[in-house]
Amino acid sequence: MIENLDHTTASAACSAYAAGSLISIEDLTVEQVSQILTVTARLENMPHAQRAQLLAGRRIALLFYESSTRTRTSFELAAKSLGATTTLVSDKSSSIEKGESLKDTGLTLRALGAECIILRHAASGAPSLLARSTGLPVLNAGDGMHQHPSQALLDLRTMLIRLPGLDASAVDGQSLRGVTVVITGDILHSRVARSNAMLLPRLGAKVLLCGPEPLLPHEALGLGEGVEIVRDFDAALRRSQVAMMLRIQRERLAGLELDLGEYISRYQLNGERLSAFAPNALVMHPGPMIRGLEISGDVADGPNSAIEDQVHHGLAVRSALLLRALGAGDFESVTI
Repeated sequence: MIENLDHTTASAACSAYAAGSLISIEDLTVEQVSQILTVTARLENMPHAQRAQLLAGRRIALLFYESSTRTRTSFELAAKSLGATTTLVSDKSSSIEKGESLKDTGLTLRALGAECIILRHAASGAPSLLARSTGLPVLNAGDGMHQHPSQALLDLRTMLIRLPGLDASAVDGQSLRGVTVVITGDILHSRVARSNAMLLPRLGAKVLLCGPEPLLPHEALGLGEGVEIVRDFDAALRRSQVAMMLRIQRERLAGLELDLGEYISRYQLNGERLSAFAPNALVMHPGPMIRGLEISGDVADGPNSAIEDQVHHGLAVRSALLLRALGAGDFESVTI
């Protein structure tokens, strides 16, 4: 059991993290984001045999207190593609189920030889606590309603590659100039929305947050420059080049008044709505996706969809993050 840490506390603790940790997307400068995406491209083009030697013999622990398909599998496959040995620890198959603390679980993994921990946890601030407790590089795979930094990086790479006229080879403060991204759905509980809203405006994008009041209170994210709330989904679509849809997180809706029928009518991205208001928009979704609720099947499978691309880029980006966590000085010099 741990207490939630607010963003100020987490940022203040950043200097205590091991080099290569990634706790929040705000921990990265724009230059570092560019370096990560550059190494991502190099790794993707590297022969398999060469790539498999980069982290040969290194030990990585995946510590997942919440269910995951895309994030866990992509981190695991990324680690193995670099030659690392992985072990998966979940709350259902370990001493966690018996009440062991996060700190003690982390210290146990360190004593067993883990050199890096990838953590998903229901409590905001858990990766910060783990990083400070163990001294190991920690990669945040999603913590509560706080952050999902690797998702924001893979979403960025997807946009840079799929949107016409953009340059994916280098990133700076103008890379997404002229691009408007509407993020629609359960913004209140979404760490994906929060990380994207923190990253994309720093690269020149405009971010529109869209959803009903229960899922998007005006004070939901502590809006920064380049981020705006728009309640009318159709109006937001007209302005946007990217439509990112979010799952309605039923497990977090206790106490909220939400009419799902009305939500579908006002906020579902379906073929008719996409054709009428944003026929050329890139469609994205971090998953898991509930077809027929926030998005219709024809849109999810249609030509505008970049949903499978996001999964593909997740494997590549997470490979770079693992190399950054364990490669130290070799990270920026990766060549093919």
